[in-house]
Parts: sequence; C-alpha cells; structure tokens
Amino acid sequence: MTGVPASAAGGPSGARRAAGAGPGGPVPGRAAARESRGPGPSGAGAARRSLTGRGAVTHGDEAAPAAAPDGTEGVTAEDGTRPARGAKIAAAAVNQASVWNIANLLTMLRLLLVPAFVMLMLADGGYDPAWRSFAWAAFAIAMITDLFDGHLARTYDLVTDFGKIADPIADKAIMGAALVCLSVLGDLPWWVTGIILGRELGVTLLRFLVIRYGVIPASRGGKLKTLTQGIAVGMYVLALTGWLATLRWWVMAAAVVLTVATGLDYVKQAIVLRRQGIAEREAALEETEA
Repeated sequence: MTGVPASAAGGPSGARRAAGAGPGGPVPGRAAARESRGPGPSGAGAARRSLTGRGAVTHGDEAAPAAAPDGTEGVTAEDGTRPARGAKIAAAAVNQASVWNIANLLTMLRLLLVPAFVMLMLADGGYDPAWRSFAWAAFAIAMITDLFDGHLARTYDLVTDFGKIADPIADKAIMGAALVCLSVLGDLPWWVTGIILGRELGVTLLRFLVIRYGVIPASRGGKLKTLTQGIAVGMYVLALTGWLATLRWWVMAAAVVLTVATGLDYVKQAIVLRRQGIAEREAALEETEA
C-alpha cells in the first residue's frame, strides 16, 4: 500500500487524534479547535503568535484584544486584525486638513498680491489712470478672496494652523499697503491711515492680552467696518473725479467712524471678558480652598 498520512488513514477519528485527541477517546471538534487556539506552544494559536510577535490571538470569532506594551488594551480592525503601532496617530494625521487646500491657497494668493499691488500703484509716478486701474483690480481680487477663504475653511472643515496665522496677516497687509501708498501719493491724509492702522494693531494686541480669559468674537459692526473700508480704499485707488471723488470722501468718513466705534466696542468687550475671567478664577479658588 502506498504511503498515506496517518490522519487520512485513520478517517475522522484519525483527524481528531491529529488535532489533539487523547488516548481516552475522540475529542469533540469544538474542543479541538479551542485547544488549537489555546496558550500551549502548539496549534494555530502558536502560529499566530509567531506571526504577530505579541503573544496574543488576533483572529477568529473568540479573539480578544491583546494588551499592548504600554498596558492599554489592543484595538482590532474590522477584519479582526490588530493595527500596527501608531495607526491611530497616522489616521488622525490623514483626517486633518491639508495645508494645500483651497482656503489656504486663496490666502497665499492674497499675500502675493500685496507686492504686485504696490508696484502697480506706484508705477509711472503713481498717477497714471491705467496703472491705477490695474492696481484697483489687484486690490479688488484680494478683497474678494478675503470674503471666501474664511467661509470655505469653516464650511468644509479646512481650518489649519497656517490659515489661522496667515489669513489676518494677509488682510492687514493688503489694506495697510493700500493706505500707505495713498498717503505717500498725497491722496489720503496720514491721520486717516494712522487711525485705521492703529485701530487694527490695537485690536490685535488686545485679543492677545485677553486670550487667557476668552476670545473676543467678530461683531457685525466689525464686518461692516471691513466692507466699508474696502469700498472706500478701492474708490481712492481709482483715479476718480467729479461727484465720484466727493462720494468717496463720504464713504471714507463713514469707514473712519466705524473704525473708531468698533475699536471702542472691542475695548469694552475686552474689559468685560477680563473681569468675568478674574471672577471665575476667584470663585474656583474659593471652591478648592473650601
């Protein structure tokens, strides 16, 4: 007779003996399967431990998460396998918004438009209507992107640390460049430029001073101020004459009034926020001491 494996020659009982049945009789199939997954050095459990290197069963209906080296319970994936170390961190990094998203690209475009605007504004002495029109186009694009990048970042969850820093810098850079150029050319009084830029710098510093107590939210008046400033500065960038030149003076006057009023409102909010923060801290200290 040709050579036949012992398990095959013995039929079902031989297969059960090969799976671990003792001399006292056949071991049921479920018990044999449990023995093969047991802690002993033989069977499928040992084979799986040799593959994972962690001494834990990672497959099967009865598999339980193994203890990680740091003492925490392991996490099994949908297919029953345990993810590699650092998989959670890698997944979190993938879920974060990329720096190269549409909102940040618009912010970077606005930053690049600042030197382009200055060159166009001062080209040919700064009084050529054609160059001023090109400068106005660059300024208008920058203002339009300012309206969309923040909205896109919040709507589609594209908020990044880069955007939080670069967006306000780009906003103040394009507005500051336009105001300074207009004052250098003599089209806008320096005191107007000083009030607007001083207010922006002051509010920014104020936000940082009270950040430990909370965040001062942007108000509707602040948004209206930004819109009015953009319209007024845009009208000054263009070489307007006649009644349009008179109209832009009134629009700029309204922008200055809104600038001062909203600046004072931010100061009031900062004072209230600081007082509330101090009161809450004192109350917390009293509770801990009690």
